[in-house]
Amino acid sequence: MRSPSSRFSIFREQWLLLALIALLALVWIGQVFGPASWAERFMVVPSEVVQSWGDLRSGTFDTDDIARFGTLLGYAFLHGGLDHLAFNALYLWVFAALIVRHLGQGWFVAIYALTAVAGGVAHVMLEPGSAIPMLGASGAVMGFEGAYLGLAVRYRLADPQIWPMAHPIPPAQLAALGVIGVAIDFHDVFAGAETFTAHGAHIGGFVMGLLITSFVRADEEPR
Repeated sequence: MRSPSSRFSIFREQWLLLALIALLALVWIGQVFGPASWAERFMVVPSEVVQSWGDLRSGTFDTDDIARFGTLLGYAFLHGGLDHLAFNALYLWVFAALIVRHLGQGWFVAIYALTAVAGGVAHVMLEPGSAIPMLGASGAVMGFEGAYLGLAVRYRLADPQIWPMAHPIPPAQLAALGVIGVAIDFHDVFAGAETFTAHGAHIGGFVMGLLITSFVRADEEPR
């Protein structure tokens, strides 16, 4: 069992991650109790992003188009309900905490941003004509799962123990969670399954996270 001082050291190590989770919770509270529909301007609407891409190519790009491209990151701070937020926060805590431990705070921020954008772009590419808004941090969450897979393949990682888990879990088992999740996303995409899940965001985030840690060096023993 970890001592209280050890637990406090974990909070000091992961303060930026905890701050992000707190920010996600505050944004959701704002969605619930704030002005109606204020968050819609930050959600990804694929057809609008495609329109802005056309404006960029034709030279008619304006501030509205900038705002639409901004949704490719902004959507990752919004959630559709408490269960949506709780699920993403849980997996974000587990996998992002491992990335902070192995790569540091800077890469934690970069991976969240880059995988969120990659997830947004992938969603738009898979659903270019959709006018349904997309929101949620799951693209970035899958990004951290892909990033951890990249590290687990390249390095001999110690069995991680993330508070409040009672026992260390082998890296292969943790990495397998991400592989199973993205495999389900690929299956649903190719099967044409109609769900409320943004499979493209999951796939795009996972692939980007895996690509990043395929090249980033970590202070670990290589395989």
